Amino acid sequence: MFPGMGGRGTNPAKMKQMMKQMGIDVKELKGIEEVIIKTADSNIIIENANVTIMTVQGSETYQIVGDVKEVPKSLEIPAEDIKLVMEQTGVSEEEARNALMNSNGDLAEAIVALSA
Repeated sequence: MFPGMGGRGTNPAKMKQMMKQMGIDVKELKGIEEVIIKTADSNIIIENANVTIMTVQGSETYQIVGDVKEVPKSLEIPAEDIKLVMEQTGVSEEEARNALMNSNGDLAEAIVALSA
C-alpha cells in the first residue's frame, strides 16, 4: 500500500501504470529451474525459483523467491600442488594433502608448516 491511499487496495493495472510513469519496469523471468549463488565458502542454491527483474533508471534489481539450501564447498587440491609439496618437504602424499587442506590450499604455508 502507498501512503494516502486510505487503506484501500490498488488496482494492479493502475499500479503498473503508476510504476511506468515513475520509470520502473518489472518483468518476471520464465522457465527458471534453480538459481545458484557462489560464495567463497558455499553455494546457495534456490530451487523452484521465481525471479523478478525490476529496472529503475537503467539499474536492474533481481528478486529471487524459492526454496533455499546452502551447500558448503569442499576445497579441491590439485595433484600438481600435492606433488610439489611432497618434493619440497619429502613427506607422503597424505601428509602433503593434509597440510594443503589445513592451509586452505596455500602452497607456501603448507611447505613451511611441514618444514618446521
